[in-house]
Amino acid sequence: MNIAPSPVDKQQTYGDSVFPYAFVCSESDATLAAATDWVGEHRDEILGLANQHGAVLLRDFPVKNAEGFDAIIQSLRLENFPYKKSLSNAVRINRTERVFSANEAPPEVRIYFHHEMAQTPLFPKWIMFSCEIAAQQGGATPICRSDVLWERLAAECPEFAQACELTGLTYSNVMPNDDDAKSGMGRSWRSTLGVADREGAEARLRELNYSWEWLDGESLRATTPPLPAVMDLGNGRKSFFNQMIAAYCGWKDPSNDPSGAIRHADGSPLDGDAVRRAAQLAEELAFDLEWQVGDVVILDNTVAMHARSPFVGTRKVVASLAEMNTHSFTVTV
Repeated sequence: MNIAPSPVDKQQTYGDSVFPYAFVCSESDATLAAATDWVGEHRDEILGLANQHGAVLLRDFPVKNAEGFDAIIQSLRLENFPYKKSLSNAVRINRTERVFSANEAPPEVRIYFHHEMAQTPLFPKWIMFSCEIAAQQGGATPICRSDVLWERLAAECPEFAQACELTGLTYSNVMPNDDDAKSGMGRSWRSTLGVADREGAEARLRELNYSWEWLDGESLRATTPPLPAVMDLGNGRKSFFNQMIAAYCGWKDPSNDPSGAIRHADGSPLDGDAVRRAAQLAEELAFDLEWQVGDVVILDNTVAMHARSPFVGTRKVVASLAEMNTHSFTVTV
């Protein structure tokens, strides 16, 4: 196949890296079988580039639907992280064993920058996206280099950055009794925890070292154990690995108030001005993935965060997770 690295519009440069790194297929009659073979042959290169640059975009590939995307994902030979085993609070719909819909929140809802599942003890190393139908208007997936954001934030808000590193974070959210697709965080406690009843929920939460409280209407408020706010990537790189921006700015529905969703793990409140500056920096550093049908994007979830812009019309973006990791944190002050 005629596939080669290629610049894309508004591609960013940071030292010796570009964001996102892009491969473009210039064969109009390329087949899915040939594309999956190419991805399989270049698997180590693609993953290495995603780690170095944060994201790899495959553009103009013959990928038209969830099944085609699944074939590409399988060719990367990564351990599947089924969505049903995650602790994500978003409602999703499985399309294949490995592929599910992106967040089912209504099109007018903005989903703020976050690292996938950084608010839970279980998170994926890799998150992949593909576009089946591009929105009539809007609907980009903004992505942001979290290591670059951390450098900027640490320089501008050093006391806050130090507090994040030393004290970590805890997250609280209310899970409804039944899935609520109208909310960006409307996944029920049964689905989130993979249980059938309250006893099972409490056993699972105890296993995860969460604290919890049952509320009216059989909803459940759960609070995580201490989790890191910053990840050491090695080679002198650190990333702002958390869901702080999303939780502080966007965890709002009839059951959730962003002001109570996140705190430092020592119980102290966040510096609101610094959090808002982090959100501004993420927007300033954002690269908007303006979807084209067939696009496939591989994100290193420890390096790059992502978001979703509101949209008009039908938008179908599917996703896949790979390589479950666990993390924990001990407050050091």
